[in-house]
Amino acid sequence: MAKSQNVTYKMEQLCQPYRFEDIKNLGDYVDEYWSASFSIAFTYLVLIALGQKYMKARKSFNLQKPLFLWSLSLAIFSILGAVRTWSFMGTLIYKIGFKYSVCYASFTENSVIKFWSILFILSKIIELGDTAFIILRKRPLIFVHWYHHSTVLVYTSFAYKNKFPAGGWYMTMNFGVHAIMYTYYSLKALRMNPPRMLSMFITSLQILQMFAGALVCFLTYVWRHDHGCESTTADGFWAAVLYLSYFILFTHFFCQAYILPNVKHKTKSQ
Repeated sequence: MAKSQNVTYKMEQLCQPYRFEDIKNLGDYVDEYWSASFSIAFTYLVLIALGQKYMKARKSFNLQKPLFLWSLSLAIFSILGAVRTWSFMGTLIYKIGFKYSVCYASFTENSVIKFWSILFILSKIIELGDTAFIILRKRPLIFVHWYHHSTVLVYTSFAYKNKFPAGGWYMTMNFGVHAIMYTYYSLKALRMNPPRMLSMFITSLQILQMFAGALVCFLTYVWRHDHGCESTTADGFWAAVLYLSYFILFTHFFCQAYILPNVKHKTKSQ
């Protein structure tokens, strides 16, 4: 206990919060959100079905400007979140060690990590709007999109409620990938047509993120019985199930989108 308090104080000194990050009691409301996350995810799936049915006999909407503002807002938010969380987690590893960052939950009470964790969880509701743009513009809605959005929404609230230490890494990696991804979407919304290699790079980053997430799950399983380690089997199990499924789905998408078309093109040319 004394060690945890010492580490918490040490991190407060090394990574001091800005005034707006020093919040009180807001996390209590997010704890209550866990039970509501299932209803939100279910409503999201129902609205997808209703939205697609509604748009079936209608023309697609343009929505270029709203989509640009939407993507740009999420890009800026993700960049800010990535800068703050990566600086915190990097400092935590450098000064205390990687094992502490996936095993011991005391650092989750740090003002910086708590503030951005809360915003991260709530942002998963906001990001459901991505699907609305797909449906209203009558773009293909693939399985990995709505599966990923709905399950991440529920799992992030579960990890926060349980104060799952490894959740700090899940959040930090997600912020980093989304910072690049939503910047790319902003450019696409402006019809700037960024190179195909950039979209391949982003999907590769997502696959790497899922692999790293699965690796963190494995380490929490290995270290869970160490003295003072606060990771539980249930936390690691559900994280592993999700990250492995994401890894498979994103890898499959990469193959379908980038590898198979090239193979078919070469076959036809021969």
